[in-house]
This record gives sequence, C-alpha cells and structure tokens, in this order.
Amino acid sequence: MGDDFFLAQQLKSGKVEAYDFLMDSFYQKLCAYAYTLVQDHSKTEDIVQNVFVRLWINRKGINPNLSIKNFLYKSVYNEFVDQYRKERDVTYLEKEYFERLEKVVLDESEDITPLIGMVNSEIENLPPKCKQVFLLNKKEGLTHIEISKYLNISIKTVDWHITQAFKILREKLNSETKESVLFLLFGFR
Repeated sequence: MGDDFFLAQQLKSGKVEAYDFLMDSFYQKLCAYAYTLVQDHSKTEDIVQNVFVRLWINRKGINPNLSIKNFLYKSVYNEFVDQYRKERDVTYLEKEYFERLEKVVLDESEDITPLIGMVNSEIENLPPKCKQVFLLNKKEGLTHIEISKYLNISIKTVDWHITQAFKILREKLNSETKESVLFLLFGFR
C-alpha cells in the first residue's frame, strides 16, 4: 500500500483499509506538525481529525497523481489557517459585542425594550423578500447556501437581500444606540 497511486485508487473506491493505513502511517506525524503551528494539544488533534474526516468525505475527488503525504501536510496547514481565521473573527466579534453591550447597558437614559421593539418594527417594514431572507439568516440561523436552496434563488441574491436589509435598517435606526441594539440582536457591524 505504499504506492500513492494505488493508495489513492483504494481510497477513491472506499476501501477502509487504505484509510486505516493512512491513519496509522501519518496521524502522529501530522499531530506533531500541527502542534508546531498551534502549540495546543487539543487543537492539534482537532485539526488532524478534521483533515482525516474531510479526506474520507471527499475521497472521490483525490488526484491519484499527487503525493498523498504532501496533500495531508498541506491540508493540516490549511485547516490551521481556517481555524486561526475563525478564532480571530470570533475574538473580534466578541470584543465588538461587549463594547456595544456596554454602550447600551451604560446608557441608562434609554430603556432597551422600546429600542428592541423599534428594531423589530423596522424589520417588519422591510420589503417582503428582503425581510424573508434576513429573518431566515438572522433568526432561523440558515446559511446563505441553505437559504439559496430553500428559496430557489442564487447565493448572490441572498447576499444582496441581507446587505439591503442592513442598509435599510441602518438608515432607519440612525443613532449609535439603535445600531448597537441591532448589532446585539443580529451581529450587525
């Protein structure tokens, strides 16, 4: 099973033995490599496990002419970069969230309940399709792809509707406190 071409063909055909061989041959080495990137044992294992899961899920697309070893190491690096970006974005959003929350909470001159009502009222006034897409994304938690399939529209159309919804809401709710409430409710920046 050492030959990359043969191994790739075995993986593409769904042979569990080929997958097990890769796990036995590369798991520890990939963990050691991932550790040099993240310096955290649990994140290291998450990264490598994600790589192997994706390898199995996408096995039919494996190019048998490429080095599987190189592919695995590159995949670990790409997974590290993806996780780093997600963590950075989450950290930024958490900071933004707490700053906005502090503004709303510290501003004792305004009761937040009417502001939430005002935000919800403006959402109700959005154009019907725009409102539907916005609520599917922000209240139901559907991704742009899921909304696209559900409504049978393109992903670009979904993006456009959500952008339009935020543009309209920002215009209608023009004070910083109202925008902070919008951000706290829907993650708007």
